[in-house]
Amino acid sequence: YSERLIADGLIAADEIEEAKTAFQAHLTAEFDAGKDYRPNKADWLDGRWSGLETSEGEYQRGQSAASQELLKEVGAALTTLPENFQPHRTIARLLEQKREMIVTGEGIDWATAEALAFGTLLTEGYRVRLSGQDVTRGTFSQRHCGITDQVTEERYYPLAHIREGQRHFEVIDSMLSEYAVLGYEYGFSLAEPNGLTLWEAQFGDFANGAQIMIDQFICPGERKWLRMSGLVLLLPHGYEGQGPEHSSARIERFLQLSAEDNWIVANCTTPANYFHILRRQLHRSFRKPLILFTPKSLLRHKMCVSKLSEMAAGSSFHRVLWDDAEMGNSELKLVADDRINRVVSCSGKVYFDLLEARDSAGLNDIYLMRLEQFYPFPALSLTRELARFANADVVWCQEEPKNQGGWSFVEPNIEWVLGRIGAKAGRAIYAGRQASASPATGSAARHKLEQEALVEAALTL
Repeated sequence: YSERLIADGLIAADEIEEAKTAFQAHLTAEFDAGKDYRPNKADWLDGRWSGLETSEGEYQRGQSAASQELLKEVGAALTTLPENFQPHRTIARLLEQKREMIVTGEGIDWATAEALAFGTLLTEGYRVRLSGQDVTRGTFSQRHCGITDQVTEERYYPLAHIREGQRHFEVIDSMLSEYAVLGYEYGFSLAEPNGLTLWEAQFGDFANGAQIMIDQFICPGERKWLRMSGLVLLLPHGYEGQGPEHSSARIERFLQLSAEDNWIVANCTTPANYFHILRRQLHRSFRKPLILFTPKSLLRHKMCVSKLSEMAAGSSFHRVLWDDAEMGNSELKLVADDRINRVVSCSGKVYFDLLEARDSAGLNDIYLMRLEQFYPFPALSLTRELARFANADVVWCQEEPKNQGGWSFVEPNIEWVLGRIGAKAGRAIYAGRQASASPATGSAARHKLEQEALVEAALTL
């Protein structure tokens, strides 16, 4: 190519040699500098990252609560449309239901809690960016953060109109590429640490299309690249008879990759806990990726609701959650702690299947305990709670096959806890589906039988 440029009279031969010599000198200088280079995490904690620090030290609960006044202000904005705006009648009905939730402070569902988390952060000076396939509406028609006028086709975003001076709210319905979009959002989270950046998979199963980004960048980011990230992955997960491609976000893969406090892996069961874990991302002095398994049927489950007070002053995220019967949310009255015969630990949607079956059978000597955060494993919290039931059997119940889900990760951790408290039960008993090469059956009838069997096993072993 150099010879062609010289022959065409575009550049002199000596200029070519000068360029080659200069570039070779640059490479040599950089190579020599690399011999003495010693990486330092603090080197990049400047610019937009100034004020943040590494996550070493004691656990930070984070000030994730918001005032009742702010919650109601955001709630009012969520349910207010411009004058003469004509939404679809179904959306109008949903807005009225939200308005009732905010006014009464009762029955806050998943999507409303999410919107309240977004809205309160926006007023506190943090931008919010959500992307993924069909995220404006939500895969399960639950979010509706952009509302379309049925006459003019104008789209209105309530979260962008809470108050003057709020930060920017951005929601993007992405192209059908998990790999490209997640890669972009990871980069965005590196450039903007003072904002909540979220990527939502249409179903959690589809995250495997972005596995390269997860394995090469998100998982080892701090250890390999010396870069923190506060990116949130929302992965819909749950066994509901939808087949092997629409059931599992592969909890086991993320837990196998968990080490050295590299990220947070959670599976929340209440809107309030979801609210807090989202806000906690920005209300701590460091940033960590959050792998969050999110519900499908629970989006409209009568028991999967929270109170506004559970997001207000004095509240916070709980890594372990108590039995609803203990909290007064069930008609069943449990026996005293020392008379509990079995503790069934679980995570996610299966809790509500267990709760319904346990209460229907009147099994008041079985306590249901929820693990809301898998990693970092809440060993001290679980030690404190399980110590109440030192004479009880301990069961781990999950929907996923035995070689998948949380079992392989939690089993040795629960064993450690049981040994620490001197429990009668030395190890947890497994209740769930048998090991399988496929995440789930493709038969709805077989799914139902399997689900009933694992719930019965957990309660009647």
